[in-house]
Amino acid sequence: MDTSEIAKLLFPFVGGRTLSSSQLKDISMYIDILLRWNARLNLTAVREPQQIVTRHFGESLFAALNLFPEPQQGRLKVVDVGSGAGFPGLPFKLWAPEIQLTLIESNHKKSTFLREVIRGLGWNGMEVYQGRAEEFPTGSADLVTLRAVEHFKKILPRAAALVRPSGRIALLIGQSQVDEAVTLLPGFQWLPPAQVPSSASRVLLVGNKSESAI
Repeated sequence: MDTSEIAKLLFPFVGGRTLSSSQLKDISMYIDILLRWNARLNLTAVREPQQIVTRHFGESLFAALNLFPEPQQGRLKVVDVGSGAGFPGLPFKLWAPEIQLTLIESNHKKSTFLREVIRGLGWNGMEVYQGRAEEFPTGSADLVTLRAVEHFKKILPRAAALVRPSGRIALLIGQSQVDEAVTLLPGFQWLPPAQVPSSASRVLLVGNKSESAI
C-alpha cells in the first residue's frame, strides 16, 4: 500500500504528528503480510487495506499517542493480551520502540503469524508468549492492553492481574462496555474514556492500579 495514502489515513489518529518514512514502510509491509496470511487464516474480518489502516492501525496508534505522549524513560514492560493479528501491541512498538513488548496469544497459528511479522519487520525488544493470560506471571507488567477479545467479562480480570501496583491497563472497547469494565475492576482508578477518532462508539479506557490492589 502506498505510504503517502497511509499517512493521510492515519493523520486524524496521531494528533497531527508526522510518522517517519520508516514507520510508514513498516506499516505497509505489515499490511502485506497480514493480507497474505488472512487469505488462509482468519486473522481479521477487515480485508480492505484502507480499512485495516483506519480501524486497526488508526485505533492502535490513537491509544499509543495517549499512553506514550513522550519518549519513555527506561524499558517500560507492555503486555498485549489476546494479541491475535497484533493490535494494538505491534503498533505500540512502532510508535514507542523503546518499550519491552510481550504479545500473549494462545492460538498456535496466530502466534506463528505474529512471529512472522516481527521477523519480517526486523524488530527487537519483543516476544510472543504462546499461552493464556492466567499462565503469565502476575503483577509483572507496567501496562497491559486488551482489544477485541472474546469472553471479555472472563478475560478482563485475568489481564488486570498482570498489572503491577501503580501500573496501568488500557482497553480499546465499545462505549457500552465501559460500565462493565469499571465494575469488574474496582481496584483501578479510571480516566474519562477517550473517543477514538472517526468512530461513534469506540473508546480508549485507561485505569491506574492502586498500590493496595492485588
